[in-house]
Parts: sequence; structure tokens; C-alpha cells
Amino acid sequence: MPDPTILCRDMTESLADAAFGTRPGELELPGSAVPVERWMRAVAWGGQGHYSRSRAELATLAGIAGEDSVASLAWSTQASLLRQLGWHSIAAGFDGKALALAGMGREGAAETPLMREARCDALTGLAADALGCGRLALGWRLLDRCGTRLTGGVGLAMWRQRVRHHWVSAELSLAGGDFAGARRHADAAAEISRVAGSVRHHIKSDLLRSASMTGMSDSSPAVRLAADVLGRCDEYGLMPLKWAAAMLLSGVSNDSHAEGIRLECEEIIRARGGRFRI
Repeated sequence: MPDPTILCRDMTESLADAAFGTRPGELELPGSAVPVERWMRAVAWGGQGHYSRSRAELATLAGIAGEDSVASLAWSTQASLLRQLGWHSIAAGFDGKALALAGMGREGAAETPLMREARCDALTGLAADALGCGRLALGWRLLDRCGTRLTGGVGLAMWRQRVRHHWVSAELSLAGGDFAGARRHADAAAEISRVAGSVRHHIKSDLLRSASMTGMSDSSPAVRLAADVLGRCDEYGLMPLKWAAAMLLSGVSNDSHAEGIRLECEEIIRARGGRFRI
């Protein structure tokens, strides 16, 4: 009989690899009764643009008793799905619930690593919500609060939270017209995600690198990188990022083919339960 401990470890590693590792396009995701594993499955589905599947799993986890860290992560992930489709003000309510569950923490107080991750996810999410609502100063303040919890990390500790912090920093910089600052943050996110071995995070980081290049006098580097990102999104089935890459490529190059891809992506996303804010 197979060792149940080994089977459990294999399942966790498989779901983690789909959510945050080398196989973000994995379609056959194993079921699980473990809350954090169910959250990882929802994250993987969300990255592929399977909004209905992801939301159904997250809605169950958001109210799970005795698992505040996972419930907080579930609220934050739901907020992320909403932001992808333009619903930043509604996402802020979800991120607020995530932060309420995670709390702000007390210096020196004992807490689990997962709870620290959940708190940073909520703060970074709120910063992204503020950005989407045009409140850049608030976004920076929220990032600062998150940043104090990321200092002193070594190796790959909190790598995902550091990448997300750089993402939103890059987006805020772009919104403020600071293309050089955006490039620094996008480059940092790309390097961290490369070392961590996360395909999806690295692709999104490169998408932000491409966006930061649009401030250059020569748009060809931005166009080349956006086209490369589009190809990788297609390879791994990352529909939300593919849609964003097509939109960027179309805007930078006036590529009618990219515009057609964007429209195709929108149809697929709607069929999978995504509803764009008009």
C-alpha cells in the first residue's frame, strides 16, 4: 500500500507547482480536502482564466472556520480575480475582509508564516485596488506598510509577496509617469520569480517590463518583449495574462493581429465566468 504521507506530499507539491511553479497550465488538478491545497488549486484555475471554478472554490474557503490564514488568502485571491476584470472598487472590499482576518500583527507576537503571507497579500491587494481607483498616494502608503513586513528576508522567504510588492510598485510608478522606476521594480520581480522557478510570475513580471519600456523613444524593445510574453502565455494557457499582453502589444504596435487575439481572449474569459467592467 502506498505511504499516505508520501501521497499527501506529492499532492501538495503538484498543486503548488501548478499555482506557483513550473506547470501553471496543468489542467488535471487533484482534488483535496486540505484548505491550503484547495486554495492553491483555485489560484491555478484563476491563472488559467477559469473564473467560475476558481470563485466556487474560494467562496467555500473564505468562510472556513478555524483557518483564518487560508480564509484571508481566499478573500485576497477573489479580489485579484476582480481586479483582472476591472472591478477595483469591489475588490477593495474583499481585500479589506482579507486584512481583517489576517490582522496587522504585533511586533514579537507568534504567528504562522502563512498568516504573514496572507497579511502581505491583503495589503498589496489594497494598494492595487487604490491604484485602480486613481488613489496613487494611498497605494504607496499601503505598500509601505507591507514593505516593513518584507524587510530582512533571506533567500526565497516570502518570494511571492516580494514579487507582488514589486508588481504594484511598478504599476504605481507607471501611473505616475516614472518609467525608470517601473523598470527597476519589474526587473526585480522578474529576477525573484526566475530564481523561485515560477513561470506565471516571471511572465507577468516580463509583461510589466514591457510596459515600462513603452516610455523609451524606441518602442521596438517593448514590442518584442510583449510579443514574447504573448507567446509564452499561449504556451502555458494563461488566458488573463494573454489578454493583457495582446492589449499591450496592440496598443504599442497597432498590430491588428494582436487586437484580434485580445477579442478572442475576451470571448474565452467570458465563457469561463469572467465579467469585464465596462
